[in-house]
Amino acid sequence: MSNADIRRLDREIQATTKKLEAVRRGELWPLNGRERRAMARAVAGGAYRTVRGRSTGRAEQQIESIGSTAEMRLTAELNALHGERQRLITEAARAKAAKKSSGWW
Repeated sequence: MSNADIRRLDREIQATTKKLEAVRRGELWPLNGRERRAMARAVAGGAYRTVRGRSTGRAEQQIESIGSTAEMRLTAELNALHGERQRLITEAARAKAAKKSSGWW
Protein backbone atom coordinates (compact mmCIF):
# COMPACT_ATOMS: atom_id res chain seq x y z
CA MET A 1 0.00 0.00 0.00
CA SER A 2 1.65 3.14 -1.19
CA ASN A 3 1.45 6.73 -0.16
CA ALA A 4 -0.36 7.41 -3.44
CA ASP A 5 -3.32 5.33 -2.23
CA ILE A 6 -3.39 7.23 1.03
CA ARG A 7 -3.23 10.58 -0.80
CA ARG A 8 -6.05 9.47 -3.10
CA LEU A 9 -8.17 8.59 -0.07
CA ASP A 10 -7.29 11.93 1.54
CA ARG A 11 -8.59 13.73 -1.56
CA GLU A 12 -11.80 11.67 -1.50
CA ILE A 13 -12.24 12.39 2.21
CA GLN A 14 -11.79 16.10 1.55
CA ALA A 15 -14.31 16.05 -1.31
CA THR A 16 -16.86 14.12 0.74
CA THR A 17 -16.42 16.53 3.65
CA LYS A 18 -17.15 19.45 1.31
CA LYS A 19 -20.26 17.66 0.02
CA LEU A 20 -21.46 17.00 3.57
CA GLU A 21 -21.01 20.66 4.54
CA ALA A 22 -22.88 21.71 1.39
CA VAL A 23 -25.80 19.39 2.19
CA ARG A 24 -25.94 20.81 5.71
CA ARG A 25 -26.16 24.31 4.19
CA GLY A 26 -29.07 23.14 2.02
CA GLU A 27 -27.29 23.10 -1.34
CA LEU A 28 -28.44 20.66 -4.01
CA TRP A 29 -25.26 19.93 -6.00
CA PRO A 30 -23.99 17.07 -3.76
CA LEU A 31 -27.25 15.10 -4.06
CA ASN A 32 -27.30 11.99 -6.22
CA GLY A 33 -29.80 11.53 -9.05
CA ARG A 34 -32.47 9.79 -7.02
CA GLU A 35 -32.31 12.43 -4.30
CA ARG A 36 -32.47 15.24 -6.87
CA ARG A 37 -35.56 13.74 -8.50
CA ALA A 38 -37.26 13.32 -5.12
CA MET A 39 -36.34 16.90 -4.21
CA ALA A 40 -37.76 18.19 -7.50
CA ARG A 41 -41.00 16.26 -6.92
CA ALA A 42 -41.33 17.63 -3.38
CA VAL A 43 -40.65 21.21 -4.51
CA ALA A 44 -43.08 20.91 -7.42
CA GLY A 45 -45.75 19.43 -5.16
CA GLY A 46 -45.22 22.17 -2.60
CA ALA A 47 -45.42 24.86 -5.27
CA TYR A 48 -48.63 23.34 -6.63
CA ARG A 49 -50.20 23.26 -3.19
CA THR A 50 -49.07 26.86 -2.52
CA VAL A 51 -50.70 28.03 -5.75
CA ARG A 52 -53.90 26.23 -4.76
CA GLY A 53 -53.77 27.91 -1.34
CA ARG A 54 -53.19 24.74 0.65
CA SER A 55 -50.68 23.76 3.30
CA THR A 56 -47.18 22.72 2.20
CA GLY A 57 -46.41 20.76 5.37
CA ARG A 58 -45.94 17.39 3.70
CA ALA A 59 -43.70 18.80 0.97
CA GLU A 60 -41.56 20.54 3.58
CA GLN A 61 -41.26 17.28 5.51
CA GLN A 62 -40.20 15.46 2.34
CA ILE A 63 -37.55 18.07 1.61
CA GLU A 64 -36.17 17.81 5.15
CA SER A 65 -36.26 14.02 4.94
CA ILE A 66 -34.34 14.01 1.65
CA GLY A 67 -31.74 16.35 3.13
CA SER A 68 -31.26 14.20 6.22
CA THR A 69 -31.03 11.04 4.07
CA ALA A 70 -28.31 12.64 1.95
CA GLU A 71 -26.51 13.74 5.11
CA MET A 72 -26.63 10.21 6.52
CA ARG A 73 -25.37 8.76 3.22
CA LEU A 74 -22.43 11.15 3.09
CA THR A 75 -21.61 10.58 6.76
CA ALA A 76 -21.55 6.81 6.21
CA GLU A 77 -19.37 7.29 3.13
CA LEU A 78 -17.00 9.51 5.10
CA ASN A 79 -16.75 6.95 7.91
CA ALA A 80 -15.99 4.20 5.40
CA LEU A 81 -13.26 6.33 3.80
CA HIS A 82 -11.69 7.04 7.19
CA GLY A 83 -11.76 3.33 8.01
CA GLU A 84 -10.13 2.44 4.70
CA ARG A 85 -7.46 5.10 5.23
CA GLN A 86 -6.69 3.72 8.66
CA ARG A 87 -6.47 0.20 7.25
CA LEU A 88 -4.00 1.34 4.58
CA ILE A 89 -1.86 3.15 7.15
CA THR A 90 -1.83 0.07 9.40
CA GLU A 91 -0.86 -2.20 6.51
CA ALA A 92 1.93 0.15 5.46
CA ALA A 93 3.26 0.27 9.03
CA ARG A 94 3.19 -3.53 9.30
CA ALA A 95 4.99 -3.89 5.99
CA LYS A 96 7.61 -1.38 7.07
CA ALA A 97 8.10 -3.13 10.41
CA ALA A 98 8.39 -6.53 8.72
CA LYS A 99 10.91 -5.19 6.24
CA LYS A 100 12.91 -3.56 9.03
CA SER A 101 12.93 -6.67 11.25
CA SER A 102 13.97 -8.97 8.41
CA GLY A 103 17.07 -6.93 7.67
CA TRP A 104 20.55 -7.94 8.65
CA TRP A 105 20.87 -5.28 11.32
